[in-house]
Amino acid sequence: MKYKPTIGLEIHAELKTVTKMFCDCPNNTEEKHPNTNVCPICLGHPGTLPVINKKAVEAMIKIGMAVGGKINDSFKFDRKNYFYPDLPKGYQISQYDLPIVQGGVIDISARLAQSSIEGLGSKKIVKLNRVHLEEDAGKLVHSPDGKSTLVDFNRGGLPLMELVTEPDMHSVKEAVAFAKELQLILRYLGVADADLEKGQMRGDANISLSMEDGKLGTKVEIKNLNSFRAIEEAINYEVERQAALLDDGKDIKQETRGWDDAKKKTTSQRSKEEAHDYRYFPEPDLPPLDSSAFDLDALKLEVPELPNEKRERFKKQFQLTDDQANILVEDRKEAEYFEEAVSEMEADDQESAPADKLQLLFNYLNSDLKGLVREKELNFSNLKLTPENFADLIDMISKKEISSRTAKDLLVKILESGVDPRTLVENEGLGQVSEEGELSGVVLKVIGANPKAVEDYKNGKSSAIQFLVGQAMKELKGRGNPAVLRTLLDKMLS
Repeated sequence: MKYKPTIGLEIHAELKTVTKMFCDCPNNTEEKHPNTNVCPICLGHPGTLPVINKKAVEAMIKIGMAVGGKINDSFKFDRKNYFYPDLPKGYQISQYDLPIVQGGVIDISARLAQSSIEGLGSKKIVKLNRVHLEEDAGKLVHSPDGKSTLVDFNRGGLPLMELVTEPDMHSVKEAVAFAKELQLILRYLGVADADLEKGQMRGDANISLSMEDGKLGTKVEIKNLNSFRAIEEAINYEVERQAALLDDGKDIKQETRGWDDAKKKTTSQRSKEEAHDYRYFPEPDLPPLDSSAFDLDALKLEVPELPNEKRERFKKQFQLTDDQANILVEDRKEAEYFEEAVSEMEADDQESAPADKLQLLFNYLNSDLKGLVREKELNFSNLKLTPENFADLIDMISKKEISSRTAKDLLVKILESGVDPRTLVENEGLGQVSEEGELSGVVLKVIGANPKAVEDYKNGKSSAIQFLVGQAMKELKGRGNPAVLRTLLDKMLS
């Protein structure tokens, strides 16, 4: 490309606390009735005083620890002054010069490798400028005819993390990878659900183009991107728009633009504001805070093994490929389920599980079990099929005590009943039949019932034996050992 894009992101995510940031109203993003979770404080009534939500500050400290940022010794809240219908006080309580977290990094190398894009295998670390805490605004609801706009303040005052990156990204793939990795980190920490579809996470993108000499171009900000697809499409459009202007010898205007998802284009909203436009000043109704007021050691212990750490450990400990580790780590509960099943498997074997058994476990979890979990709208945190029973099922498949077909049927039954697999196999007579004596009669019956296939096989059509094996399995209701059946058929037809 003639021009080099430079991209920075500002990501907002609503924190999972019981109450709002500065009052006791419920923090419930699922509330369907407008203006229900409101009070004089979050509605900005005169004379009301905010009180800091300690849990929200603790969540921010954990985020800072997770990204390797510096937890500032002292931090404060500031008033960010601007007028908009969804901001009842006429200002937003935010943080300006003393945020809770300064700096930090997020490594997106594994996610880029998962995307199979350029630079596969290379290291890509995005530096962070800051992570600060503020209150969310309300939500504007526009009428279908476009003639009126209503305001719902249920969201107003929710604790909102804002993470600002350095301009470290140079492709749309890197920007999307960063947003996805941040979402995963927040979910691992348990501080945010960060569901874009529900508006719990949204982003702004700052984009500039320059010649390859590295000189930065004029920055344009795109606001309120509420899906990964919107981030991708908006950045792509803006890069093309700016490139076309530069090709025509025109200047890029520093401004804020919005993304029109219907028309798939950005539109100008206003000239870009600078910090002085917001007339920041310290929030007079809230005291400055010292990090020493919080138990940092205890909070550090609450930071779990993070996605990149888990990816690397899974690859080494369980002999998984990059793709397999990425798949498991994408859902923390699924990764924990897998690990618990491996632990049960090793306890039974009294040694480390062999690689072929681990692969069998991964394959059944990622295909059959995950497919049923999605179909039945379940999740890995509350399955009736325990990790212990799942490990037992894999052990039975590995030892050829049950067939693959039987295993698939058992998965469905156990998810519904919670009965352990061995009990089901015994009660319903589902064990795999491998004795030649038991299978010979079925094989003779199949040979007699399918003369055309028998003739094809004898004439050199090797695929015909697979048909005959299938017919025998049908007779045995999936309980026959396919390898033994094939051997018997080959012996009888030779």
